[in-house]
Parts: sequence; C-alpha cells; structure tokens
Amino acid sequence: FPDVFPDELPGIPPVREVEFNIELTPWAEPISKAPYRMALVELKDLKDQLQELLER
Repeated sequence: FPDVFPDELPGIPPVREVEFNIELTPWAEPISKAPYRMALVELKDLKDQLQELLER
C-alpha cells in the first residue's frame, strides 16, 4: 500500500495528557475458550506461525 503509508514516519507521537495502561491482577489467568473452527489449511498455517513465534 505505497499510496497509504508514507516512506518515512514523521517522528514519535506527542506526549498525551492521559497515560493509558492495563492493570493486571496477580495470579489471573486467560479465559479458557474453545478456538474458532478452521479449515485444515488454516489450522496448519496457525500452528506453523505459533511454532515460529515460540522459536524466537
């Protein structure tokens, strides 16, 4: 998308009045939920991507 993104970024964003953050609760765990159904090809791609990220 060369017509959408500039070749160089104009710089870092300005300092904002509000600092956003996420407060974590100690010992909280992600919600256990079944994944979306996927075609076998999509599932293989997902597993490959996850494995690649784990190897980094």
